[in-house]
Amino acid sequence: MRRLGPDVLAGAFVSALAVAMGALVVFDRSIADGLSVPRWVWAALFAAFLLAQTAGMWWEDRLPDRLVRACFAAQVVLAPVLVLTAPTAGWLPILLVFTSTFAVYRVSGSSVAVIVAVFTCCVGVSVAIRGGRISEIALIASIYGALQVASALSVTAQLRQARLRRELAVAHAELRTASALLDDSSRADERLRIARELHDVLGHQLTALSLELEVASHQVPGPAREHVVRARTIARDLLGDVRATVGEVRSRTPVLGESLDRLVAQLPEPVVHLTVDPDIRVDEARAVAVMRCVQEMITNTIRHANADEMWIEVTADPAGALSVSVRDDGRASADFEPGHGLQGIRERIEGLGGTVTFSVDRGFAVQATVPAP
Repeated sequence: MRRLGPDVLAGAFVSALAVAMGALVVFDRSIADGLSVPRWVWAALFAAFLLAQTAGMWWEDRLPDRLVRACFAAQVVLAPVLVLTAPTAGWLPILLVFTSTFAVYRVSGSSVAVIVAVFTCCVGVSVAIRGGRISEIALIASIYGALQVASALSVTAQLRQARLRRELAVAHAELRTASALLDDSSRADERLRIARELHDVLGHQLTALSLELEVASHQVPGPAREHVVRARTIARDLLGDVRATVGEVRSRTPVLGESLDRLVAQLPEPVVHLTVDPDIRVDEARAVAVMRCVQEMITNTIRHANADEMWIEVTADPAGALSVSVRDDGRASADFEPGHGLQGIRERIEGLGGTVTFSVDRGFAVQATVPAP
C-alpha cells in the first residue's frame, strides 16, 4: 500500500479505527471493568495485535515474507482473543472483519472461509459471555459473518481486477515488442529489396551505358567527341553513386530509440521514463536482444514488483558498446532467485559477449553491457 490512493486511505482508516477502539477499551472504565483479564494484559495483547497489523499492512514491502506471514498469523490468533476477553465492547468484533478481509491477501479462499467461520463463532461466544439471548447471539453473529463475507468477496474481486490489469499490461508490452520487431524486420526486408533492384537493374543499365559511351568516344570524330567523353564520365559517376547508395541502404541499422518508444507507448502501468542516446545505431541482433530484455524487465516489473515508476536508459560509448540500465521503485527481496525471464536476459546478453548484473536497491535494477560487434 504505497500509492496515495484508495488503498492508502482505506489502510489509514482501518489503522485509525483499530487504535480508537483499543483506546476506548483501555481507558473507558465501564468497559475495562468487564474485561476477563487484567487491563494491562489486554492492553499488551492489543498492542501486539496492532503491531502485527501495522507490519503486515504498511511494512510488507520492507519485511521478509516469512515475517509478514508470522504477523498475519498473530492477527488471526490475537483478534478473537481480544474479542472474547472484552465481551462488553460490542463494537470490538470489527477487528475480526479487518483480519478476515486481510486474509484474502495472504491465504487461499478455503482458508479464508475457515477463518470467517471461526471468527463468526467467536462473535456468538462473545455475545453469549455477556449474557445475550439466543436470538441476539444468532443476529449479531450473522451480521458480523455477513460483513466478513462481503468484505472478503469485495477484496477478492478487486484482486482479480488487478490481476487482469497486470495481464493486460504484460500482453500489451509483448504485443508492442512483437510489433516493433516486425516493423524493423519489414523495413530491413524492404531496404534489401530496394538495394537489390538498384544494383541489379539500375546498376546494370548504367554499366552498359558507360561501356557504350566508351566505345562511342573512340568512334565519334571532332567536337562531338568531347560531349561523348563528358557523358561517359557522368555515367561512371552516377554508377558510383548508385553503388554507394546500395551499400548505405544495406548497412543501415534499426533505430533503437524509435523501437523502444513504440514498446513503452501507452503502457497502462507502470509509468516508464525512457532515455535513449539518439546517436545509437546497432545491428539487428543487438537491437533484438535489447528489445527483448527491456520487454522482459517491463513484464517482470508488472507481474512482481508492484512498482509505480520505471526508468530505462540506453547509452553507447565511442567504441559502439551499449549500456542498458533498467530499474523500478517496486518491492524486491534482496535474496531473490532469478527466474526463467531473468535467466533469459542473461543468456541473450552473454550470447553477444556482454555481461548483466541484477541488484536490489529501493527496487529492482538490471545493468547490462553489450560490446560492439
